Amino acid sequence: EVQLVESGGGLVQPGGSLRLSCTASGFAFSSYAMSWVRQAPGKGLEWVSTIHSGGGTTTYADTVKGRFTISRDNAKNTLYLQMNSLKPEDTAVYSCAKSRSAVTTWPYDYWGQGTQVTVSS
Repeated sequence: EVQLVESGGGLVQPGGSLRLSCTASGFAFSSYAMSWVRQAPGKGLEWVSTIHSGGGTTTYADTVKGRFTISRDNAKNTLYLQMNSLKPEDTAVYSCAKSRSAVTTWPYDYWGQGTQVTVSS
């Protein structure tokens, strides 16, 4: 069974930093592109970032470009999202998602339950 479990969320002040982790199991993690998505209360699902299977190619939404960094450790089956210069509008539930190939983003075939990130003073 494919499982994706996020961790690392919490409450931070504007301008602060946080690192999210996603541990994966049940599939060949190193063979698939992975993404982070988020959903704020009352809003739709927003794509945040994608990293290709080998970790060499990354893409970001304009809203987070320059502030967030996606990475992965294929030996540990773990995906990361380093978030710096956090803004209140970054408040959302963040989930990791598995793509169907080494390079695609949408559609996702599996995703985790998410971890809450709250940015507030």
